[in-house]
Amino acid sequence: MKKLRNQFIYSLLIGGLVLLTACVKTEPVIVVLPVMTTTDVTNLTQNTGKSGGIISSDGGSSVISRGVCWSTTPTPTIADRKTSDGTGTGTFTSTLTGLSADSTYYIRAYATNSVGTGYGNTVASLLTDLDGNIYHKVTIGTQTWMVENLKTTRYRTGEGITNNKSDKLWSTSTYGAWCDYNNDEANGLKYGKLYNWNAINDSRNIAPVGWHVATNADWTTLVTFLGGEGVAASKLKDIAGFTALMGGSRSSSGSFGGLTDSGFWWTSTENNSSSIFFWTIVSTDVYQLYKTKLYGYSVRCVKD
Repeated sequence: MKKLRNQFIYSLLIGGLVLLTACVKTEPVIVVLPVMTTTDVTNLTQNTGKSGGIISSDGGSSVISRGVCWSTTPTPTIADRKTSDGTGTGTFTSTLTGLSADSTYYIRAYATNSVGTGYGNTVASLLTDLDGNIYHKVTIGTQTWMVENLKTTRYRTGEGITNNKSDKLWSTSTYGAWCDYNNDEANGLKYGKLYNWNAINDSRNIAPVGWHVATNADWTTLVTFLGGEGVAASKLKDIAGFTALMGGSRSSSGSFGGLTDSGFWWTSTENNSSSIFFWTIVSTDVYQLYKTKLYGYSVRCVKD
């Protein structure tokens, strides 16, 4: 009798479990694209840079590939150039190669799971020199100019340009040299460096790849396009996007002058064996002059 009762209880338990299992509804697993952000571009050189991403969600399916993709158009995909930087979620770093100094690149992190490929936000690279200084570009007429004065302390080859702080060294140098106005680094960051002409004329090249120090003809074309010497000054300061900051100069004796009042820009064009053409903005006027090679002036570069 006891045995029959136990069997009856066991049958009830089994039947209840079957009924309970039948009543439990299994929800389907929804898998979506991975979610991530793109990290800013750093360590830019003439041909390389670093970016990467932070994958915060795999979307419900393991990330099987990740990296960054880039192109010169604003919405790159993995059909463009890309890196491959492992699997899974979390933070990763990517190295971009084969860049060109005269191009702006758009970069997005990507991650692929069983559903497809998701992308992060788009970040952009900018023109830089070997010191990592960033330059913006503006197209005026048929020319593309740097918006900032040159700030590099190295030639295109990577070799350093001499920083001559003393008046005596500046006034006697027969080699390429640079300085900050009043030897104050803050002035160099804002207005760019002042260079003697020997730095510009050095075969190692002071301009980034794809660019050149403006010639006298380049300046003439610019000023002519903006209406000529009588009206171009105000446009160079503001309207045209050239942003002509008044960075002053350094004389052949080593003295400084003209900061915030006057701007002076070397050309790469000789007037004769001892003097070089330059352009200056003083007050509302812009015009061409020439000076000896030992003066210290700003430099603007034009795209090749």
